[in-house]
Amino acid sequence: MPTSMPDIANHTTAQTEGKLDWVGMNNIEMPMMVAAKGQPEKMVSAHIDAYVNLKEPEAKGIHMSRLYLLLDDLSNNNVLNYQSLVSLLDGFITSHQELSDNAKVQFRFEYHLRRKSLISGKQGWKAYPVTLTGNLNQGKLEIELGIEVRYSSTCPCSAALARQLIQQAFLSKFEEQTSVDKEAIHEWLGSSDGIVATPHSQRSIAEVKVKLNSNVTEFPITELVNILENTLQTPVQAAVKREDEQEFARLNGQNLMFCEDAARKLQHAMNQSSDFDDFWLKVNHLESLHAHDAVSITTKGIQGGYQP
Repeated sequence: MPTSMPDIANHTTAQTEGKLDWVGMNNIEMPMMVAAKGQPEKMVSAHIDAYVNLKEPEAKGIHMSRLYLLLDDLSNNNVLNYQSLVSLLDGFITSHQELSDNAKVQFRFEYHLRRKSLISGKQGWKAYPVTLTGNLNQGKLEIELGIEVRYSSTCPCSAALARQLIQQAFLSKFEEQTSVDKEAIHEWLGSSDGIVATPHSQRSIAEVKVKLNSNVTEFPITELVNILENTLQTPVQAAVKREDEQEFARLNGQNLMFCEDAARKLQHAMNQSSDFDDFWLKVNHLESLHAHDAVSITTKGIQGGYQP
């Protein structure tokens, strides 16, 4: 056997010289124990992207195995939290001395939370897609948290048209009566003839990305989910009894919204939090009337921040 093996990355120069913004690996699959504010540590199945820059124009390449092994050590021997994320990024750079001074890592996983039903108090699991990104650029740290929340949106236009049809059906049924018969009206309203039309609603998705404030030292996953769901008021449910379904129908009727309404509500709510230096949000109403979707995108609107 040979006493040494060739190291092309260390001993070969680039065929064409040039600096590279990012070099690394995508979709590394690893289990990861995640720590988040107010929650017990949880194991997730993560897909990870890991990069460093290549600032030396003559260098053949980076040492990708070093990035992988640092991630593997985090997976096996540590917990993904604020401090370990910072240490991981620093390790990416220090393992590539003379080659790199910037590092970036992104974790994508589903984070499960127990959520209580609207009335009955039953609980069930809901999975929230989470993206956690750390970027160490010339010593400047940025941590971004992204979350998706699914909810129901009921169309205000459709609701108005449905009400009009119900009014017309009411007049047709009772226009010849000279006095109000409350029992007859009550019975009619509870029949299929009384509610002749219903507004259309659809499953919808709110995607939010936030830049965490430098004072935040724990990942506020649950806090961000609560802001979104409490603002929208009609998040999709887990465990549901009939009383919960009825309350869900009531909430949909009392919170009619176009995608513009949803985006503005979320924009206002996000502006009230001091934990986020910047945010980007997108609401996507997966139309039941149309074959296309209705979308609205907005940002905090700070100079040099997120762009729509």
